[in-house]
Amino acid sequence: MLSATPINNRLTDLRNQIELITEGRDDYLEKTDGIGSIDAVMRLAQKRFNLWSSQAHGRHTTQSFAEYVNADYFKLLDALTIARSRKHVTKYYGTEAGTFPSRLAPRNVQEPIDSRGELPPISELYAMISDLTFAQYQLLSYVREDARPGYEVDYREGFGNDFGSELHRTNAVAVLMRVNLLKRMESSVSAFRTTLRRVRSSCADILDRLAALEARSIDDALSSVEVGYGIEGLEDGLDDRETEMFEVGAQIRVDLRDVDRETLSMDLTHDVEILDELIDYSSAVTPDRDAKLGALRTLIIEKTGTGQINSGNRKVLVFSAFADTVTYLYDQLASDLQRSHGLTCAQVTGTRNRITGKRYVRGSFEDILGRFSPHSKECIAFAEREGQIDIIFATDCISEGQNLQDCDCVVNYDVHWNPVRIVQRFGRVDRLGSPNKYIQMVTFWPDVDLESYIKLESRVKARMALGDASASGEENLLTPSEDMNDLEYRSDQLRTLRSETLDLEDMRRGMSITDFALDDFRIELERYMNAHPGILEGAPTGLHAVVDIPDNLRAQVSPGVVFCLEQRGDTGDSSRVTAPLSLIYVPRDATGARVLSHPTYSLDLLRQLCEGRHEPLDALCAQFNRDTRDGEDMSVYSALLAQAVATAITQGEATTLESLLTPGVISRGAASEADFSLVSFVVLL
Repeated sequence: MLSATPINNRLTDLRNQIELITEGRDDYLEKTDGIGSIDAVMRLAQKRFNLWSSQAHGRHTTQSFAEYVNADYFKLLDALTIARSRKHVTKYYGTEAGTFPSRLAPRNVQEPIDSRGELPPISELYAMISDLTFAQYQLLSYVREDARPGYEVDYREGFGNDFGSELHRTNAVAVLMRVNLLKRMESSVSAFRTTLRRVRSSCADILDRLAALEARSIDDALSSVEVGYGIEGLEDGLDDRETEMFEVGAQIRVDLRDVDRETLSMDLTHDVEILDELIDYSSAVTPDRDAKLGALRTLIIEKTGTGQINSGNRKVLVFSAFADTVTYLYDQLASDLQRSHGLTCAQVTGTRNRITGKRYVRGSFEDILGRFSPHSKECIAFAEREGQIDIIFATDCISEGQNLQDCDCVVNYDVHWNPVRIVQRFGRVDRLGSPNKYIQMVTFWPDVDLESYIKLESRVKARMALGDASASGEENLLTPSEDMNDLEYRSDQLRTLRSETLDLEDMRRGMSITDFALDDFRIELERYMNAHPGILEGAPTGLHAVVDIPDNLRAQVSPGVVFCLEQRGDTGDSSRVTAPLSLIYVPRDATGARVLSHPTYSLDLLRQLCEGRHEPLDALCAQFNRDTRDGEDMSVYSALLAQAVATAITQGEATTLESLLTPGVISRGAASEADFSLVSFVVLL
């Protein structure tokens, strides 16, 4: 299984993936890796994970996770996963697999929506949007008390939830529509206007049905009195959770004979008045007044003319979260760019694909991408025959899994509220083996300062925090703490993206498989052994080094010793990745020894302490020799070693107890100092 963006929200997700690899065999790794029961390892890891999760906020670090979770869990990950990051490939493969292009500093564009300045500011438009009730998206709220029992039965049988839960869902959808309108307003005046008209049309439809019902002119057939909301043209730009909520809510149908018709009619009429005002405002901003559209046209002309990033490369990839915006950009720019500058443009939205030029009016998804990036798509002959495409206007349907590195410029026409999506877009051209020396990302920012924009988003998200639904036994559909923490994180990333281009590994919070991968160290070891055959194999035990502590590590370690111990014979704990070796850090300040249980962390710590130091550090060695009288008085270090051994024995006892819970596996921990030998140690001064 291969993934560029692995997401595991629970240990169960990873467990299910492992079962696909092992074909459900619990003892799949017993002979090869000494893991007798995968199920037992995962169950214990889940238990430890739950304990770790219960810690106070701020203590959920990768290091603390490693200290909580059983060691054989890391061994399981190491046996079945391979992680490669951009930094890993650059460091260990060099130019063997090609090179990554150099990233130019991001370019930021900020233009007003209306070049005449007659459109109200975003904050004022948002205030009008906030005053909308979006009644058609929460029709359950208008069902009369006497009619609710029938709906309660329907939703228990159809959705598995009670009426209260579905009511909260429809309330959340109404808030999502408010967010949706704000996002589309920031994207393009055309997408904003189109969406306003869709929302108004749905209001008018229900008002007409209500009027007909009052006039007794409506057919009593369910098709006439049962209403809900449609999602066509409104679903893009939402994340997975929002889309699911939106789509499930669209299945809810309400009989207009069961609602408080007067209240519903008043709210819909109220919305129509506001929507008409917003439509009038947006309709006044014609394409010739759209300053943002004009700025994009200028940017494309400059980039494909005298301002080329790489000589001869005229390709530009323009992204928007909304199909309505992409259609607008294509309609307004494609023909003019071809006629005036000889640029062939295409539109890709997943549901609608178009190409300008004489050869094709329409084109398939694959044809368009092949003609846009013929070298990466291996479609050179096809592109030469049919003609290359210079500009693509696309939604995020091509923001993942596509190699488009023939292009050297990505334009974010709108700022996706999930910064990861922006990085994924740029990843289409920021790829290994790119023929371009330089690449650049251009981002169009809203016509407000970033801090105001972030505060505006904060107010929107705050309104998405619904009241407690505990009376129904359900969790809140949207939890304030998660949304606010996520908002703070994403806001920080948006600030950073104005000045630098980030990698996906820089964007993530929390943990990843790469945090526990040992591939880097294996490659370093293999290269050293190949370059220095026989040195490690013939090295005596007891080797040691003396190092100082860099300033950036003083918060993690203090003066002391890192011991490498080996358990002899069959007393070793085979559940650990590094078995039968243990790395144990013993500080001299008597705070107690601790096992460096996170193998990646501990090896990386040693690497940071020792890397690049190929000769003894004379001053430090002289100090160590004075302290130990040239090795004759090792009492201080012997005492620290005794602490290390005691810690290793304690760890072995815990492992023995844990192994009793693992079917068919019993690990016997070391019982005394005689069960250990000292391999090497590093003195930290």
